Amino acid sequence: MSFNDVLQPPAASPLREWQALEYRGCRIAYQVQGVGPPVLLIQGVAVQGDAWQPQVDGLADRYRCLWFDNRGLGQSQPMGANLSVAQMADDAEALINAQGWDSAHVVGHSLGGLIALELALRARRRVRSLALLCTFANGQAAGKLSPRMLWVGLRTQIGTRRQRRHAFLELVMPPALLAHTDRDALAARLGQLFGRDLGVAPTVQGAQMRAMRAYDARGRLGELAGLPTLVVSAAHDPIAPPAAGRVLASGIPGARYDEIPDASHGLPIQCSGVVNGMLSAHFAQADAV
Repeated sequence: MSFNDVLQPPAASPLREWQALEYRGCRIAYQVQGVGPPVLLIQGVAVQGDAWQPQVDGLADRYRCLWFDNRGLGQSQPMGANLSVAQMADDAEALINAQGWDSAHVVGHSLGGLIALELALRARRRVRSLALLCTFANGQAAGKLSPRMLWVGLRTQIGTRRQRRHAFLELVMPPALLAHTDRDALAARLGQLFGRDLGVAPTVQGAQMRAMRAYDARGRLGELAGLPTLVVSAAHDPIAPPAAGRVLASGIPGARYDEIPDASHGLPIQCSGVVNGMLSAHFAQADAV
């Protein structure tokens, strides 16, 4: 799937019913599609599980994919238990248990990468492999203040809704792409995938940000030695800069690190074909061990 494909309205497909797991005060909504080894996909701040659709479309012919809304977001309501990375890792393991899976390949993006890390650290036997996309080991590394982040971040909060959408795009897509893309069309399509208007932050976003910034796994990464791990950064990512990805990968003995040029924080959508190919190769290598 190319980036232009992602911009098109989704093709008609059989409706999939959301399933739900009642767990610690939240009705966690999830979907499952595909046949093959299990894959658990974990999203980041203010992004619903359906943003994994480009990955599901590329992997479900060979893998059994499960994606979900993190508690307090989208259809996973109410938030229930206090929000923390540890709680969200518990939620992820509960979904694995509900499927009757012994283990799964676990993929996390941004905050989802921290959740995936914590799941692997506390329940390693449930994780066949780990893929960490546009993320970090320390939540304090997310979106460190810089003139660019201050300017763009401010513009996501003020102005018209259209202006806020356009500012948000600057956080997730590289400048060269935005220079040649219809920003309104892109914001509309990403809004479909994210499950919200990009100009309006969901209520749970603040709690997710606090949970992310409170988490730091740097001192524990060595415990994951021997676990097949792929870390992927995007060269123009202002939220999870490549330097943070390199620190993460260097802390996990044996981890592979890749950096994608001309990409930003929306890497799984912008470069879905590249990411899907990397994930497929990573899963196959882990399953061959």
